[in-house]
Amino acid sequence: MFQYLFEVPDEKKYRVIVHTDCMNEADDQFALAHHLLTPKFLVTGIVAGHFDSYPQIYGKANTMEASYQEILHILSLMGVREEYGGRVFRGACGSLPGEREPVASEGAEYIIREAMREDPHPLFIVCQGAVTDLASAILMKPEICSRMTAVWIGGGPYPCGGEEFNLWNDIAAANVVFQSSMPLWQIPMDVYKQISVTLAELQYRVAPCSEIGNYLFTRMAEYNTRMGGEKIWPHGECWGLGDQAGITVLLEELEAVNYDWIPAPVVDEDMHYIHHQNNRPIRVYRRVDARFTMEDFYAKLAIQFGKKN
Repeated sequence: MFQYLFEVPDEKKYRVIVHTDCMNEADDQFALAHHLLTPKFLVTGIVAGHFDSYPQIYGKANTMEASYQEILHILSLMGVREEYGGRVFRGACGSLPGEREPVASEGAEYIIREAMREDPHPLFIVCQGAVTDLASAILMKPEICSRMTAVWIGGGPYPCGGEEFNLWNDIAAANVVFQSSMPLWQIPMDVYKQISVTLAELQYRVAPCSEIGNYLFTRMAEYNTRMGGEKIWPHGECWGLGDQAGITVLLEELEAVNYDWIPAPVVDEDMHYIHHQNNRPIRVYRRVDARFTMEDFYAKLAIQFGKKN
């Protein structure tokens, strides 16, 4: 496994489930690698998520499998497939049919097992896409809500909300999580977009770092070219590595209070927030430290995969 010249005391470590729609575009792969490179995180499992609202070349009902295969590919490039390959689980192939109907999957069942397992390390699930599998796990076993914390990269800006990709992929699931009792740290779109980089920066800092670094950069550059005809996004020479924000909030100093406590809303079909629901308060971030996040990633990637003297 990855070695550093420092140790993280065992008492400071977190159990982490990474939930990722890994083949949706080109930034989930960076965040998955960052999670695995972080010694504070005991990555107990990785759940492949769907992105069926925008299936691209994969076709509806096939997007979760595309994510699953991409996770395995990233593990292989990092040289850790033998260690983690047995901890990758398939999530649901599409969104919930309603707010009271779970979709059974090995991913949802794994979330339940891990939450109910006795372990002194706090458990977090970091959701980088739709929260379908987390919502299903909550509906199947509500007791998990008191045993773990969810970090969700998704939802529109507060207070109004609006269109946002991860929410769009399963509005019903988001409402299940919002209305549950599970502690929730939400990183909405205007906040996760703060982690912005240029492609030149990634070429210089990431591409030289062995097979994994070259793949991360090359896939992003190729995707950027392939999507060049889209009018709104991507922007041509920069990228928001928003999924990296899940690492930020689990690593940063707690004294840096960059969030507000807000009673959880629900979301209407247009993805607008409806407040005053008498739900429990959730942590809603208003800022993440992009420099802290990306320098940590670049350093870990270079230490493990950079050129050795």
